[in-house]
Amino acid sequence: MYVVTGAGPVGWTIAQQLAQRGERVRILTRSGSGPEHALIEKRRVDVSDAAKVAQALEGATGVFHCIHGSAYRAKAWAAELPQAEQVVMDAAVAAGAVVVFPESLYSYSEPDKIMTEGSPREAAGGKRGIRSALLKARESHAANTVSVVAGDFFGPRVRMAHAGERMVPLVLGGKTVQVLASAEQPHSFTYVPDLAGAMIAAAQKPETWNSVLHAPTGPAMTMRGIAGNVARSAGVPEPKLSVVPSWLLRALGLFSTDMRELAEMLYQFERPFVMDSTASQAMLGLEPTPLEDAMAATVAWWRDQEAAVAR
Repeated sequence: MYVVTGAGPVGWTIAQQLAQRGERVRILTRSGSGPEHALIEKRRVDVSDAAKVAQALEGATGVFHCIHGSAYRAKAWAAELPQAEQVVMDAAVAAGAVVVFPESLYSYSEPDKIMTEGSPREAAGGKRGIRSALLKARESHAANTVSVVAGDFFGPRVRMAHAGERMVPLVLGGKTVQVLASAEQPHSFTYVPDLAGAMIAAAQKPETWNSVLHAPTGPAMTMRGIAGNVARSAGVPEPKLSVVPSWLLRALGLFSTDMRELAEMLYQFERPFVMDSTASQAMLGLEPTPLEDAMAATVAWWRDQEAAVAR
């Protein structure tokens, strides 16, 4: 039996993939949400509640910890994420379960270079420093853990992302897409079902435990490139892109916390921001989903959402 914490795009997809393989899944959320499947049990559990988490992990062989902060702010992350991870890892030790985490590229301290599994992860300050600290805490904990790093998300159920609601429905509707800093810098995007598959594979391969892996990720694309791929998959005209200049976002950050938190990550769009997953793909025996197939599934999901709203 496996436990999944959180029912965002990653947790939801992991639970679906496990159930489709015939595995029993227990998904923990505050709301009791999650996919409908005979093999999926949904429980209302706050993962900061140590007693309830320990009870929920009884009998589990693996845990996929997929919660995110309540806000895209360093303060919220620092207040919420370390405690929740500590609770889950403590319970996993008692249950004898491995904990697998989805991870971002934020901790990489030399992002101007192609980021590999062996690249330094010593970024400091703000949200980047919090991600570095979380990785160090996992490494020092008694629990067996695996952190699976992904680029920016795209795919079914991905809303809060640069290639999510900020892009796909606008392309489908023939509207202008706003992008940050530059539309022409190469940037790594990971298809969420590929991240989910890699996390499941890592949980089932003890030789990968206590390491940092990279989710199978295809060649980097520019923001113009990924928007164009959405359009071609959907059979709609090439979208117009409007670039929000870095100086403007930084200026807005003087008056807005949300803009300041976003401006902290501008380095990812001002210069190439590219990861390589070759080594992890070899270890896990996985490859990225062909871009044409990934885009088709993404467009189909968004069109289903639009149809549901129209009914």
